Amino acid sequence: MYDQSKLSELIRFARVGAGSTVIDVYPGDGDWTRLFSDVVGPEGRVYSFVPAEVAHFKNDPVGRMRTLAKEPGRENVEAVSADLVAMSEVTQPADVLWLHLFYHDLHTALIQAKGATATDFNRAVYERLKPGGRYVIVDHAAAAGAGASDAQTLHRIEPASVREEVEAAGFVMDAESAMLANKADSHTIKVFDPSIKGETDRFAYRFVKL
Repeated sequence: MYDQSKLSELIRFARVGAGSTVIDVYPGDGDWTRLFSDVVGPEGRVYSFVPAEVAHFKNDPVGRMRTLAKEPGRENVEAVSADLVAMSEVTQPADVLWLHLFYHDLHTALIQAKGATATDFNRAVYERLKPGGRYVIVDHAAAAGAGASDAQTLHRIEPASVREEVEAAGFVMDAESAMLANKADSHTIKVFDPSIKGETDRFAYRFVKL
């Protein structure tokens, strides 16, 4: 995770506040789900959404989120799972959909195994958000011109490619932030390589459903 100042800035960037309904897609260890739970408070709701495409992982991502939802004070969290494009079947209309270091996976064989594509998912997000809802994406940047070609190998995606795909679903770019940028990143190394892990050049985009 990030230091406290960046965490706070990212939450402000996402415009998550008291009473918000948030969908945290592919929540991993649940760090963001917990943060959003604290921010939205008892009047808000956080859906910790584990795509069925990854539910079979050995670390039991669905079970872990169900355990998280039972923690004291987490009554506003609901752990849910379905195919990516069936997200609307297990969530309610949301103010914010949060996608942290996962968008590039939409272009990998694992996620597409059940037929999901970035196009399909972006349409599903658009349908699930309330009017004025925000679609927030943070991901590892690939080199200019790479498009989605490095998604499978380096786990990176070109920011411009993400913007093009999301806007094609009807979203409007609302804001972008360079708070996680790292100009020293060559964009040629796999994000898990010890020399760059945790320090990759990352972009943050906020799109809005008008």
